[in-house]
Order: sequence, then structure tokens, then C-alpha cells
Amino acid sequence: MTELSLWRTIARLKDYVRPILPRLIMGFFSALGASLVALAIPQVLRGLVDTIHTGGDPSEVWGPAVVIAVLGLAEAGLVYLRRVFAIAPATDVEMGMRTRLYKHVQHLPAAFHDRWGSGQLLSRAMADLGLIRRWLAFGSLMLVVSFVTVAVGLALMFALNQLLGLIFLAAAVPLIWQGFRFRTAFGASSRLSQDQAGDLATTVEESVHGIRVLKAFGRGPYALDNFHGQAEELRQTELAKARTLSKFLATVVSLPDLVLGAALVIGIIQVAGGHMTVGELVAFFATAAVVAGPVEAIGSLMGMTLTAKTALDRHFDVMDTENTITDPEEPRRAGSVSGDLRLAGLVFRYPDAAPGTAPVLDGVDLHVRAGETMALVGVTGSGKSTLLQLVPRLYDVSDGAVFLDGTDIRRFPLTELRSHVSVAFEDSTLFSTSVRENVLLGARPGGENPDELLARALEVAQARFAYDLPHGVETKIGEEGLSLSGGQRQRIALARAIAARPAVLVLDDPLSALDVRTEEAVTQRLREELQGTTTLIVAHRPSTVALADRVALLQHGRIAAVGTHSELLRANEHYRYVIASLAAEPSVEDVLDAKESR
Repeated sequence: MTELSLWRTIARLKDYVRPILPRLIMGFFSALGASLVALAIPQVLRGLVDTIHTGGDPSEVWGPAVVIAVLGLAEAGLVYLRRVFAIAPATDVEMGMRTRLYKHVQHLPAAFHDRWGSGQLLSRAMADLGLIRRWLAFGSLMLVVSFVTVAVGLALMFALNQLLGLIFLAAAVPLIWQGFRFRTAFGASSRLSQDQAGDLATTVEESVHGIRVLKAFGRGPYALDNFHGQAEELRQTELAKARTLSKFLATVVSLPDLVLGAALVIGIIQVAGGHMTVGELVAFFATAAVVAGPVEAIGSLMGMTLTAKTALDRHFDVMDTENTITDPEEPRRAGSVSGDLRLAGLVFRYPDAAPGTAPVLDGVDLHVRAGETMALVGVTGSGKSTLLQLVPRLYDVSDGAVFLDGTDIRRFPLTELRSHVSVAFEDSTLFSTSVRENVLLGARPGGENPDELLARALEVAQARFAYDLPHGVETKIGEEGLSLSGGQRQRIALARAIAARPAVLVLDDPLSALDVRTEEAVTQRLREELQGTTTLIVAHRPSTVALADRVALLQHGRIAAVGTHSELLRANEHYRYVIASLAAEPSVEDVLDAKESR
């Protein structure tokens, strides 16, 4: 994405900020009022000092003193109001942006998630939006207030003494020049830092999820070295940011102080020459002291603004990603679906594939009749799992079409299509909720009794072990279900697909982690349960093939043959090779029987 200018990036916040704009404006005027009140105090102080210096009546001191006290209380009250007006609305913006980001990511196609690391998305959803919220509630308001305060303060200083005002103004030219240099250098470092933080978050997440693998292979030190290298790169970038900011702050702080030192000498000379009163000199330097705070803060606020700009750029990197899998403009409502599934001339290549790359699927034609169970077999890498993901439109076909009951699936609303098509993947993904919530995730609202549906799905998937967990089916199974074994996770995922009661059930080798006896029990129950349900199942075991009414052989990106298992064994040499390779993997019982026979 082409990086936008600072103002164009900030302008993109308007839709988020519009509802809270009145409160932000009130927060701005509260902050501005506090700064103007602070500038008013030196002007009162001027009269007070001149009264004392000229030997006036001591009773005249009380009036200005009370005014200064009131102004001090007013400044404190306005600072409090600025926080009241700005902080809560800024959190509303943060929540709104975070919710929209999550919703958008949920709707983006699987191809997007293939490219993006989870840590990058996490850092955008959490850290970046936190930066934007802090800038919106504080940085944006105070940056404008600081510039206004400096401008008004300079005007007051000129009114007190033009010569001293010109000397102080002379410091502005190098500060402006330094500001442009700072913006370029700090902006680049800020973007690099936030991108590296996202990569580091991805590494942490992958390491946590893969901790068993790292421990089993003794690769903890290797993972640590890799993490240390990334952390060191981030540290160096943060140090570069700190050096850039410190150089700018050094200029912003030291230059006005040097100028004020020169102004003090000249001011004393002017007082001695009668061109300036002591009260005016005190008021000038008291005003300069008030102005010094915003001048010094401008550097940090500029850094905060540039960091927020980078966070916004990263946020819109995701939000600007087009969702290529959407509902049709004129959707067709299917109502009841029989489950007749037809793939016609289907071609598919991954969206990020290099130009000229051969398609994964190249002209697939297949008809799965309503209520039929079709096994899909082929050598590793032949595109079986990819083909299954086209049925619920996790990816869209590059050419050709998938028809459900004679209608192109791209004409159905996505929610309706996916209510008719249920999926169980080999890689069983569970959520950090209860067994009940995981199994009933895809159940249709207002359908069967949830308890009966849950019991039936667990029974068919041979997942009755769930009732023996510490809190039964209400047991929370932990992140991604890692508290369960691989076979248990697969059975819960299979139960989830069954509980959806779909017209079309798509199974990507859902029994691979099961032992032989459990697989046999699940297969038997599935055979009974799937009567009347159109099922397309990827088979990596001969026992899974036996579950099917017919078998489709995928070879070189096309369906090479379709028939019953026995028909293909007789007629197709490649099918015999595939089945032989599947059967070559010994079962647990085979291994145990061989040991006992020795």
C-alpha cells in the first residue's frame, strides 16, 4: 500500500471520530483554556511586581494574589475537564475500530490469512489501536494547543518588549527545519518498529502453540536464538527511534534556553536604561516559562503523532484489503436443499501463485448425487484438500463452477451456503470454550433441541469421553483444544460438523488421528448417520474408502476415474497404486500382532 501523507492518513479517521467530535472539541477548548489561563497569570504578575517595586500600598497586593489563585484553580479545573471530555470518547473510537477490524478480518478470504501472520494482525488489533486512542485523547489535542499556546505567548512577549520577542522568535527557524528532518527519520523508524513488533508477536504465538514440538525435538535453544535475534532487531530499531527523538528534543529544549539567556542580559540592560519595567521583565520571562513547556512538548507530541500515523497506516493496510468472496448482488435463496453437488470444468490456482504457475486443479468434473457418499483419493499433493475448500467458498474457483442443486454456489448468500455445507478438517481447530459450545458452534438456531443434538453428535463421533471430563460437556478445553489428545480433538471437530445437520458434509480425512478400533466404531456410526446426507470425504486410509458409495480418483489436477472401490481396483492401475500406498501404512494392531508372534 502506498503510504499517505500525515494529513491524508489522519483524515481517514473522520468516520470514526464524527460521533464523538463535539466532546473532542469541548476537550480541546478545555485544554486551550487551561493554557490561556496559564498565560494570563504572568500578566497579572506584572502589575503585582510593579506595585511592590514602586513602593505601592501593601494592601494592593491582595487583589492580584487572589486573581492568581483563582486563575490557578481555573487552570486545574480545565485540565480535569479536558480529561473528562476526551478520554472516554477516545476509548469508544478504539473499541469501534477494533470491532470493525475484527469483523473485516472475519470476512476476508482464506487467501488473506495464508499471507498474514497472526502476530501482525494481533499487534494491529491491540497495540496499534491503543496508540491511536492515546493520541486521539491526548496527543492530537495537546499538539494543536501547544502551537496555539506558543503563538499567543509570542504575541504577549512581543507586546511586552519587541526586541526580546524577536530574539525569542529567532529560535523558531532552526526548530522548524529540525522538525521536518525529525518527521522523516522518526516516521520511518516508527513503521519499522511496529512491523518488527508484529513479527515478534507472531514468533511468540507460534512458539507457544508449538511448544510440544520444540520440547520433543529439543529445539528450545534454536527457538530462543531466533527469538533473541528478532528481539535484538526490534531493540536496535527502538534505540534508533530514541536517538532521533532525543536529538530533536535536545534542540527543542536547549535552543530556547540559550535564547532566553541572551534575552535576560538584554532585558536587564533595558530595565537599567529605563526602557522596560521590572514587572514587564518578570512577566516576559514568566510568559516564556509557560511557553517553554509547550515548546518542549512539541517534540514528543510530534513523535506521538507520527507513531499514531504509522499505526493508522497499518490499520488501513488491513481495512483496505478487498474481500473477494462476497455475497452476490442478487442472491438466490435456496430454502430446502437436497445436496446434489456438481463440479464443472473447475480450475483453481492460489491467488498469490507466481505468474505462469500451473493450476492446482485443472478442469475437474465431478457429480456427487444427493445423499451419496463420495470418497476422494489421490497421491499426496494432488489437490484433494484444496478441492474440498472450494465447496463452502473458503476459496473461489479460478474458472468453472461448483453447483448445488443446479445453482452456482456463488449465487447463494455466504451464510446460507455455509449453513447447508458443513466441514471437518484434518487439522482440528477448537476454541477456548466448553465442549458444548464447540460442538454446537454450527448448529442452526431454532433447530433441534440443543441437548439432544449435542448427545447425538457426540455419540456418532464416538466422543462420549466428553461426559467424563472434570465438568462434563461444560469443561473448557483450553486454547485450541490442546488439553485434549489429537484423536479427541478430531472427534469433537467431527461432532461439530455432524451437529450442523448439513445437506452437504465435507470431511478432510477426519479420522487420521484415531486408533483402529475407534475408527471402526466411528465409521460404522457415520455410515448410519450419513444416509440422506451428501458427503465428500478425502480418504487417506483404505477404511475411509470403505465408507463411500463411490470413489473419485484425482490425478494431475483432474478426476481421472469414478466408480466403486472394486470397479476401480479392477480397471485403473493408478488407483491400485494409490490404494496400495494407503494400505502400506501398518495399523497399531498389525504392529502389536507382529510383536506378539515373535
